[in-house]
Amino acid sequence: MGDLGADAAMTLTSDMLWTAVLLAAPIIGVATLVGLAVSVLQVVTQIQESSLSFVPKLAAAVAVLLALGSWMMSTLMHYASAVIGSIPDLI
Repeated sequence: MGDLGADAAMTLTSDMLWTAVLLAAPIIGVATLVGLAVSVLQVVTQIQESSLSFVPKLAAAVAVLLALGSWMMSTLMHYASAVIGSIPDLI
């Protein structure tokens, strides 16, 4: 059995983290922008309702998942197949 070297471990970790950032960024970005817009609207109208902030962010996150879900899944499958395919090289 081979030994997983430090370079291979760092490459696997780096690829994993970049894939996670790439998949999470659209949802986090849209939720942040919607939350900011709702907060500005709450300040302007002086409505301080906590559910008013939560529901639009949830709806925006669901919309992003519906719009980009197939791309996210194909990116994740590509990453998983690359990691599984590289197992013989690591052993």
